[in-house]
Amino acid sequence: MVNRVKIDGLAEFNRQLKQVDTKLPKALRVALNDAAEVVIDYARPRVPMRTGKARRTIKARSTRTLARVSAGGSKAPYFPWLDFGGRVGRKRSVYRVVRKHGRYLYQGYYAKRDEFTTILDRNLRQIVTSSGLDVT
Repeated sequence: MVNRVKIDGLAEFNRQLKQVDTKLPKALRVALNDAAEVVIDYARPRVPMRTGKARRTIKARSTRTLARVSAGGSKAPYFPWLDFGGRVGRKRSVYRVVRKHGRYLYQGYYAKRDEFTTILDRNLRQIVTSSGLDVT
């Protein structure tokens, strides 16, 4: 007997995987992190480097339903300024041209979108087939 499972969206995919095997949602998070590495590999060498702190803060931080790339934080709180620009410093005296879509992270996603989706598709199919289900 063949049961059909129709999934609309990643959250629903996560719920369906959990019903098949409780360990599969963790594999989904790992698959999303793997796809996010494509964006990181594009962005990291483009970030300006004095000490390297800003570059080292770029990390994949995916959940089971979101692919995420984070940067900055307490170790490099100036990263948003590096990426998007604006005014900082005493009396907002230091200016960097504002770019709405950023210089590094979003540009990495836009440039590598096809590769990102290819890796994500391959990883999701691999998770499904490893659980014993067929992909159509």
